[in-house]
Amino acid sequence: MSVINLLSPHVADLIAAGEVVERPASVVKELMENSMDAGARSLTVEIARGGMGMIRVTDDGSGMSPEDAGLCFLRHATSKLRDESGLAAISTMGFRGEALAAISAVSHIELRTRRAEENEGTRVTLSGGDIDAMGPVGCRVGTVMTVKDLFFNTPARQKFMKSDRSEGSACMGAALRSALGRPDISVRFIRDGEEQFFSPGDGSAKSCVYSLLGRDVASGLLECRSVNGGISVSGFVSAPRCCRGNRSGQFFYINGRPFKSAQLQAALEQAYKNSVMTGRFPACVLYLTIDPAQVDVNVHPAKTEVKFTNEREAFDAVYYAAREALAAENGAAQIDLSATTKRAVEPNPAFYKKMTAEEYREKTAAPRPAPQTRLDLGSAGGTFAMREPSRPLEPSRPVPPPRIPSIPATPQPAAAEKPETQPPKIEEEEPVRVIGEALGTYIVAERGDCLLLIDKHAAHERVIFERLKAQSGAVMSQTLLVPVAWTPGGDTAELLAENAAELEQFGFEVELYGVNSVVIRAVPADCEGSETALLEEVAEKLRTGHPGGAADEILHTIACKAAIKAGKRSEKRELEALVRDVLEQNIKYCPHGRPVCVELTRRELDKQFKRIV
Repeated sequence: MSVINLLSPHVADLIAAGEVVERPASVVKELMENSMDAGARSLTVEIARGGMGMIRVTDDGSGMSPEDAGLCFLRHATSKLRDESGLAAISTMGFRGEALAAISAVSHIELRTRRAEENEGTRVTLSGGDIDAMGPVGCRVGTVMTVKDLFFNTPARQKFMKSDRSEGSACMGAALRSALGRPDISVRFIRDGEEQFFSPGDGSAKSCVYSLLGRDVASGLLECRSVNGGISVSGFVSAPRCCRGNRSGQFFYINGRPFKSAQLQAALEQAYKNSVMTGRFPACVLYLTIDPAQVDVNVHPAKTEVKFTNEREAFDAVYYAAREALAAENGAAQIDLSATTKRAVEPNPAFYKKMTAEEYREKTAAPRPAPQTRLDLGSAGGTFAMREPSRPLEPSRPVPPPRIPSIPATPQPAAAEKPETQPPKIEEEEPVRVIGEALGTYIVAERGDCLLLIDKHAAHERVIFERLKAQSGAVMSQTLLVPVAWTPGGDTAELLAENAAELEQFGFEVELYGVNSVVIRAVPADCEGSETALLEEVAEKLRTGHPGGAADEILHTIACKAAIKAGKRSEKRELEALVRDVLEQNIKYCPHGRPVCVELTRRELDKQFKRIV
């Protein structure tokens, strides 16, 4: 009896849908790519209930004929590829003919489309991949694709979906990435009836970045351009001072297609070597243009990965584009002053005249001392100079000797009665002696015949972390005197707003403000540094999952910001308290795994100084 089953076309479609349609954001991406391939100059994306309830993409592209409208939902039906030769040079966003078939298999779809040369359009409705109705309809030129009740027939997939807010943020992120890659197309994104972003579509990369990523991000970007072999790179990279705590601000495009590449990320970060602190990452929006025959985009079901014919050439193109932008940013600034400002700040030549060396010495010589009178001390020996008084001295008056009160004498005991001398009482030596600190970073202490070197930042960080972890209530917070408005870019604002209640337990008070922005009203107590940098790191921890799973990581970040900073001098009492905590709690490592204390024995030191062999 055969154990191999031939799956039905419906089951095969559901399996294929699982590869292409991972979540609502996947639908947004595929439908937008279809609109771009259709020559749309403007398109609108609308979602409801995080995309699970409804996704609608409206474009002004070429539209479809009635025949094409009925065929487009079949598997491997595409207008972008005719034979295998087309796979060698793919220039369109889509090409496999799987997206619409996969989407229709797990949703309810309504399609309205019309071509410019036709008087009426076509309407098609589908349910679970099957066409329910098809007929003429009045509509404008272009296509309107409405997807409802996603995964209605696959409850196993539904239970893995996140909250409406999370899925909606992912949809917005997917739409933003697609829109950022095509500055020539105007994109509007509407979420539950409210517009979230809009790009003008004027073909300017600057205005596209500004409208989609916000003023704060755009103001910290440097324009770059480079050509290496057959690859040209243009776009923007962040100034070193504007680098971020994660890689979420890195956007790479090849021929307008968003993609991910660990190699190009490495090229970008290599260009910033010695320019940014460890743990900070440059942001970028880089557009790579290359002959389609020199790149393979058919290596991933979601088409998010590519392979270059010449990987080294692609690496160098990104590296040198970033290096040239940084070199230009670090050059001498050219400042143009107005005539009024020049008159105010430039020296007046009338104030300066030539003088001889003798005149200069006389002008700068120290003032001569006042006349002095020498008094002869006779047999007292020697002479000393005395400044001529400005007025006659008054005759001196005799000063009576001070009265010294009489003290009754204490009777001395006889020799035989002399008390025995008791040795002075000596306190026991402390087991640990703090000598001081070296280089503003390491505490130097002595214990027995050992020398202790303690990293005070790492030690303090561990002490704070253990204290925060042990306390039962929320982390103590401090309210900011002036709330900070922040536009982080991407889906970070949505992520923070979604977890606002959980973040309160860590001492943060954050609320959504406008479109893709947040207001920071409070942060954990004693945290030094930028509030935005702290929240950026916390957001990266939240991306790993539910705040409960990231709690320790968030506490690590808070403890690091609140701990003593290396290079900052500390008081002796502070050092002694920290050494006591390290030894009493037996602290070995900081929360990030770095060692806290290094112990050198006397024997090891004697061997270093050749006292012993």
